[in-house]
Amino acid sequence: MDVHITFKPSGRRVQVGQGTTLLQAARKANVYIPTRCDGKAACLMCKVHISQEWAVHAGQPSDAERRKLGPLLDEGIRLSCQARAQSNVEVMIPEDKLKAAVRRQLERQAQEDELW
Repeated sequence: MDVHITFKPSGRRVQVGQGTTLLQAARKANVYIPTRCDGKAACLMCKVHISQEWAVHAGQPSDAERRKLGPLLDEGIRLSCQARAQSNVEVMIPEDKLKAAVRRQLERQAQEDELW
């Protein structure tokens, strides 16, 4: 059975087979999720956010994911290399820290420019 995964904030959507990891689906959709361990739950770089309403659609956390994330699981954080799409699901990709810093600086500059 195929499922649809929507990646936010880009809105990109991809159809994959049920049980596909969110990381694999992101790669198919050309959505960048950083990783160093190639999906072995070792680097913790591939964290994504899944809202409570969609959480059940990403399957149960693996033992490795539980050990690595602990209480972050309660906040909707999952490892995209471990979470597997069981049905249609919406996934929020966190903003890259460097891009976020640049965006904030540009916003501050724009606000200062408006004052002048």
